[in-house]
Amino acid sequence: MNLIRFNPHPVSLLSELMEDFDKNFFMRNAEPQGMVPSVNIRESEEGFMLDLAAPGLKKEDFKVNLDNNVLTISSEQKNENEEKSEKYTRKEFFYSSFSRSFTLPKTIDLDKIKADYNNGILSLSLPKREDAKVAVNREIAIA
Repeated sequence: MNLIRFNPHPVSLLSELMEDFDKNFFMRNAEPQGMVPSVNIRESEEGFMLDLAAPGLKKEDFKVNLDNNVLTISSEQKNENEEKSEKYTRKEFFYSSFSRSFTLPKTIDLDKIKADYNNGILSLSLPKREDAKVAVNREIAIA
């Protein structure tokens, strides 16, 4: 015996079917979710830390460019497999790419930016210029 969920409102069933149809038919050419790596940005008194999650890539797969205070992180991968036999030939292609751009504030010391890739995380250190750092916090007496 199979249990089937009962939906007392046939109109809502129709709307659910239409939503599924729209998602599968009209969105099939849309870019798949998860193709652009997630980024976390933290600020401290010394500067900013940018962490980009990109597991499975190698540090050689990344390009990090700086042009007019715009930091661009990109990657492109190509993989082609071909298998031949007497009766068939099978070719598989895999292409993947992404690009993320960030406009840097003028407080960043552009000459001291550093990048490191470890355990699937690309980390960029964006130090602040000395004149842009916040002065030491102090209590001000009220006269």
